Amino acid sequence: MGKDEATDIAADIADTPETWEVVASRTPFQGAKTAVRSEQVRMPDRAVVRRDYQVHPGSVCVLALDEEQRVLIINQYRHPVRHKLWELPAGLLDVPGENPLHAAQRELYEEAHVQARDWRVLVDFFATPGGSDEAIRIFLARDLAPARGERFAVSEEEADMKLARVPLEELVRGVLAGELGNPGLVTGVLAVSAALAREGGTEALRPALAPWPARPYEA
Repeated sequence: MGKDEATDIAADIADTPETWEVVASRTPFQGAKTAVRSEQVRMPDRAVVRRDYQVHPGSVCVLALDEEQRVLIINQYRHPVRHKLWELPAGLLDVPGENPLHAAQRELYEEAHVQARDWRVLVDFFATPGGSDEAIRIFLARDLAPARGERFAVSEEEADMKLARVPLEELVRGVLAGELGNPGLVTGVLAVSAALAREGGTEALRPALAPWPARPYEA
């Protein structure tokens, strides 16, 4: 590939939807929230290969940033990786077609007992596209205030959850030092840092009800 060709591609870079032929499909495992799907997929060379992946409803995360440029984060045990991870408030899109903004507002209330008046889409991404169809939308929440009413009763892993507000610059340092590894936190922290450094800052981010092709919903 020549220099000019690479420049032309970079000028119009964007992911594109595409579906290759599925010759056969089965679901060998169905869990409470996710499943495992095994499919026979035809490749461009016409060969048929097996692809196994997790079927996931999708998730939302909330990067809640206060007036002192601190981020609200939680510490939670994650059994598959045998770690307590610092994370953003987050949750599954349990209801098909659920408005992700409403889900994010619910998670911020339930996990941190906080509400926000200013919501924007920070970034969308696929968590592990080689092995799962999980799509994640991270919202930026600003103009924070304590939520009204009683705190939401937590259980299981969340019963041991800790809450903290940490300066954004300290989280950036921790991410780059390899001390913080939750994908939502890593992506959100670096994305909001980039947004703040750009012309227009966070005001230039997409509105909270921006379309999300990976998980269509009714506004």
